[in-house]
Amino acid sequence: MRKTLPIIVVLITLSLLGLITLQLSWLNNLVDVQSRQLFTKINDVGDQVRDDLSTSKRTKPSIKLPKHFQTFSFGSTDLSKLIKPPTLEEKFTTKEVEDKIRTALDARGLKFINFEFAVTNPTEDYEMMSANFSQYLYANKNRVFYFNIIPESDNDADGPYEHLIIVIPDFNREVWNSLIWVILGGCVFMLIIIAAFYITLRTILNQKKLSEIKSDFINNMTHEFKTPLATISLAIDSLKNERILTHPEKMGYFFDIIKEENIRMNKHVETILKAALMEKRELNLQLDKLSVHSVIRRVLDNYELQLNEKGGKVTTDFNADYDIIMADDVHFTNVISNLIDNAIKYSKENLIINISTYTIDRSFCIEVSDNGIGMSKETVRKIFEKFYRAHTGNIHNVKGFGLGMSYVKTIIDAHKGKISVESTYGEGSTFTIEMPKESF
Repeated sequence: MRKTLPIIVVLITLSLLGLITLQLSWLNNLVDVQSRQLFTKINDVGDQVRDDLSTSKRTKPSIKLPKHFQTFSFGSTDLSKLIKPPTLEEKFTTKEVEDKIRTALDARGLKFINFEFAVTNPTEDYEMMSANFSQYLYANKNRVFYFNIIPESDNDADGPYEHLIIVIPDFNREVWNSLIWVILGGCVFMLIIIAAFYITLRTILNQKKLSEIKSDFINNMTHEFKTPLATISLAIDSLKNERILTHPEKMGYFFDIIKEENIRMNKHVETILKAALMEKRELNLQLDKLSVHSVIRRVLDNYELQLNEKGGKVTTDFNADYDIIMADDVHFTNVISNLIDNAIKYSKENLIINISTYTIDRSFCIEVSDNGIGMSKETVRKIFEKFYRAHTGNIHNVKGFGLGMSYVKTIIDAHKGKISVESTYGEGSTFTIEMPKESF
């Protein structure tokens, strides 16, 4: 796993970078193609509107002269050339030209594109223009299209002509807007691929972590069972000694050792079984009225010998006037026992444990504080994870499976309560339990 994991990470990273590069290249090509298509469509629109305006001019009635006047000329000038056709300004309103352009755009699927326009006469003076034409005409991001409006008469075929000018404000933005759904789709699928890679990598890391945790658990369990079994084996061998058989008090001493070690192994088995039950979520609570202060006193009595051995001191501040809650006696007692046991295990010289109770808002609170070795930020973050054990530095006498705090968290959650921890490395820790008001 140690060798293959970096290879997997590198391959996944290279794959993602390759996909992103291909997506960007594809998008760049797509933008170029879409820009060309939009350019072609706008030209087609201009050609259609130009032809429509020209046709409209030609189909309008013009002044007709009698035949004998049509050939009359002054010198070399035909009279018919002196009669000029009407201009676009004379034939159409600005709104009519705008509607023609809008209709042509809609017909080509460009319903939401913005445009401005103007019409100039042969001397390039403006005959008509849209409201914002002057504002957009010379902007750098805009695209301007020019179309000659060629009259039908062959005599005018050489110009000069009227011009239709169409301006597309921020042409590139219009191109990107036309691709918005394609881009969003590509981004969504790319995010799905990244998420899949992330989940895969996280699963591999979790499996690696789980494998390490299981290895630690097996090692701890082996050690925890090996020690009492070795002690029992030595006690049995001693009982076989003839000198021991003749001294009943010594036999009783070794029988007590066997009994204590047997109880110790049974506790380990119960701890593992409880963990299995919590894993299956088969935890059944027997809720009843429980005096928290009484539970704390009872647990402290059980730890009196261990506290004396450590030279520890316990202070209590029972500030809560009403200490009755609805809880499971066995499991809640185990919670308090685990917290005190942890404070003793991870203690240093001159151990002081303070247990206080109080009510705040809608909660009954219990605080267990100590001046022990404290915890790092990483340990505080992981303290309630199953099988996790804090690193104790030079302290090697801390035993267990790493199930205690996980068990405490599970029991408090089952009671619909909360547990939190604050700790400073080298100074001590404070565990706070909050029981909800409805548990009173």
